[in-house]
Amino acid sequence: MTSLLWTAAVLVALGAIVRGVFAEEVKACFERDPAARNLVEVLLTYSGLHVIICHRIAHALDRIKVPVAPRLIMTMARMASGIEIHPSATIGKGLFIDHGVGVVIGETAVVGDYVTLFQGVTLGGTGKERGKRHPTIGHHVVIGAGAKVLGDITVGHHALIGSNAVVIRSVPDDSTVVGVPGRLAKAKDRHVAGINLDHTHLPDPIAERLELLQHEIDDLERHLKEQRGKPQA
Repeated sequence: MTSLLWTAAVLVALGAIVRGVFAEEVKACFERDPAARNLVEVLLTYSGLHVIICHRIAHALDRIKVPVAPRLIMTMARMASGIEIHPSATIGKGLFIDHGVGVVIGETAVVGDYVTLFQGVTLGGTGKERGKRHPTIGHHVVIGAGAKVLGDITVGHHALIGSNAVVIRSVPDDSTVVGVPGRLAKAKDRHVAGINLDHTHLPDPIAERLELLQHEIDDLERHLKEQRGKPQA
């Protein structure tokens, strides 16, 4: 009985510490996941939150040049969650990783505050050169499921990356990118207060161009018919 009480007390104390130190991350779980029911469930079952906690510890050790331990911590976190974050990556506050399996964040990646990543997102590098080779993600960015952001590029604040997009060029603030390779679908879109998690109902720039081209063809055909119907002078 005494051991159970001690275990419960330790769990409560750890929960209080996590809730205090990682308040923004816990808050993000409730704000951006309608399935989040209560604090205990979030603390015990949200793998994205667990990985962020592990990364915070590993990153601190990595910054003071502790060998092996940071990579070992993140390897164990990857084995438990399916989420791979390099200990040297810079992660801002309020990051929310939804579902999380298959998420990869590379060594020199920089993730801003209040970013949302869905499953299968890759913030990857290009080439074998050393130095900055991973993307920099601004604040309040949403990256849809399966999207790949590759190379030393910048994704601006409040940008929205559509599901399965492959982004290889920098993205301006308040923009929407879709497709393979990523194309700018909206620029300087109307800013919506909070974080817009709708990464499925996005514009299709190719379909819009084809529709415009079809309208022009219809106009030309109508004009030709009118010309053919006129009597010869």
